[in-house]
Amino acid sequence: MNRFAALVVILAFGLVACSPESETTGSINSCAKDLIANYSPKILDQCVAACRKCDHGTTTTCTTSCTLKGAH
Repeated sequence: MNRFAALVVILAFGLVACSPESETTGSINSCAKDLIANYSPKILDQCVAACRKCDHGTTTTCTTSCTLKGAH
């Protein structure tokens, strides 16, 4: 019974860890809109600029993040 309970807990944590991250938070989206009037997170240049300014990221990490989120 203990092994079954441990397995259920491990599977639950695994499923939670695999859930997708939210697109943008309200404060980040607001910051991006203040930075770029027609902000679209799917446009790579805009996404990277907003990430660098609003998330205080580097070009490399922001480019990777935006690409993984589907920006082109």
